[in-house]
Amino acid sequence: MSTQDVLKNASTLASYNVLLQVMFRVLTFLLNAFTLRFVSKELIGVVNVRLTLLYSTLVFLSREAFRRACLSGVSGTNHSWRQVINLLWLTLPLGVLWAALLVCVWLWLLEVPDPLTVPYYGPAVVLFALSGVQELLAEPLMVLAQAHMFVRLKVVAESLAMIAKCSMTVVLVVFAREWGLYIFSAAHLVYTGFLVLCYAVYFIRFLGSQEAAKKGFPLHRVGDLLPCRADGEPLVDWTLARLTWSFFKQSFLKQILTEGERYVMTFLNVLSFGDQGVYDIVNNLGSMVARFIFLPIEESFYIFFAKVLERGRDVKSQKQEDVAIAAEVLECLLKLVLVVGLIISVFGYAYSYLALDIYGGSLLSSGAGPTLLRCYSCYVLLLAVNGVTECFVFAAMSQKEVDRYNLVMLALSVSFLFLSYMLTWWAGGVGFILANCLNMGLRILHSLLYIRRYFQSSQWKPLRGLLPSPLLLLALAVSAVVTALSEGVFCCDSGWLLRLVHIAVGAACLLGVFVAVLLTETQLIQFVRTQLMPKYRKKHT
Repeated sequence: MSTQDVLKNASTLASYNVLLQVMFRVLTFLLNAFTLRFVSKELIGVVNVRLTLLYSTLVFLSREAFRRACLSGVSGTNHSWRQVINLLWLTLPLGVLWAALLVCVWLWLLEVPDPLTVPYYGPAVVLFALSGVQELLAEPLMVLAQAHMFVRLKVVAESLAMIAKCSMTVVLVVFAREWGLYIFSAAHLVYTGFLVLCYAVYFIRFLGSQEAAKKGFPLHRVGDLLPCRADGEPLVDWTLARLTWSFFKQSFLKQILTEGERYVMTFLNVLSFGDQGVYDIVNNLGSMVARFIFLPIEESFYIFFAKVLERGRDVKSQKQEDVAIAAEVLECLLKLVLVVGLIISVFGYAYSYLALDIYGGSLLSSGAGPTLLRCYSCYVLLLAVNGVTECFVFAAMSQKEVDRYNLVMLALSVSFLFLSYMLTWWAGGVGFILANCLNMGLRILHSLLYIRRYFQSSQWKPLRGLLPSPLLLLALAVSAVVTALSEGVFCCDSGWLLRLVHIAVGAACLLGVFVAVLLTETQLIQFVRTQLMPKYRKKHT
């Protein structure tokens, strides 16, 4: 597969992933708004913070290292998919071990919620852990699909799973509210069950078909998906196994950084279950754009950089055409996430109160909710830049560099936990966001220094993508002032008519920012049209 084909497939994957994440976030957004009117904020706090943390910790620690190593192509074109499949099946027993350990911690070491307010906590812990193990049954199939760019499979599977989860949650919340945590446990089991079923059905039908033969798919029958030893070769690729171990050490630290505030809330009890529920709702609302735009871009273009660049080799010893394309893509991605992040930061300040008041009423708009969302809007900018810089760095680093970076991650993890505790004690929920900003800034600095060194001896300067045009900066500054004044004059206690005026002012300012982008960021516009918009790309090609 040529570099241009890899770029095209990665761009398609990013585009469909963005659409998928938009749907997920919109459904979750509507589901939370609906359940807020039927269940207590304490119940939402336990589900969205503690139980979701159990599930995400189990799945992330069980599969993330295997997924990154097996998608990186470290063994070159001679790697055996038989050995890769064998390695990926190790995620299942590892997941069972993590599930047993985490269930013990969640049941016996953490504070148990009041059973009158949050009933059936014990069974819910076991069922959420079981759902994580159930999802790992499809991990070899998921990696196969991602490596071969089966983008529609992921979209269909996760869409059906999310629709099934939301449908069950709504039905049980309305008709069986007394079930408590059983409602969300059953819905999560349905979600992971649908994922496994969709991937299994697809590959059962795909393997051995004419389509598989036409694509040159490396596996030919369903039995090839199960672990077994091939004649004349080791059970696993030990190069990939060593890289997996390196990524495993890193993934443990990255999980602490990614879910750090939930660990602090869960293990240190700095917020009540009700306050945890409010914080998590605001956090989900603030991270919607980050998750449905930035995360799919990071995941998809990590695959692109990993396939185009040769891990651990300097720029001069690689194909210059491939390096040129990688540098251009990195520059455009940095400019894209920077522009989107700046827009969110500017408009998030003036519209946080209105958004929370519409979404959850006085439960969210009174108190610290608006301040939390305003701070999170600024944090999104750092989150966006870090996602792109780290996806490039992790694709280009050698195994030794990955091991060295683990020490950096360890220092950041320790400092983050300390800062989270201290700043939360001082500033409440806002302290979590401030700690995240400080740590994200340090991670960005490390990645920028690596990228600068990587391209230092070449003609390419992809970090120019972090320099927006003066006209765009002026448009953003004017928008910040105008929308802040509009909020003070029109919003938000004088009725819906003035609220609509405030919204109209924001829409006009946003239009002005878009015009500035169209006039000054021509390279970015061309990249978005040709690489991230599937309909236009089909016409263009």
